[in-house]
Amino acid sequence: MANHKSAKKRIRQIAKRRLHNKYYAKTTRNAIKVLRSTSEKAAAQALYPKVVAMLDKLAKRNIIHKNKASNLKSKLAKQINKLA
Repeated sequence: MANHKSAKKRIRQIAKRRLHNKYYAKTTRNAIKVLRSTSEKAAAQALYPKVVAMLDKLAKRNIIHKNKASNLKSKLAKQINKLA
């Protein structure tokens, strides 16, 4: 376990940051679920920019990889375009 004061502080900071990142990642996953379950095209198109912004923010902060964000955005766009 950490003995130095700075190491103990670093552990506290990491725990706080992990909790913060987990919250935003979970919120984004829930938004993606809502978007995927939407069957109306207009509602899905209105929700899509908000979800894209959330994914971009996660990728920018290295919570998820930028390619994962791109793949998710692509799949969601395809799904929205399939809706009647």
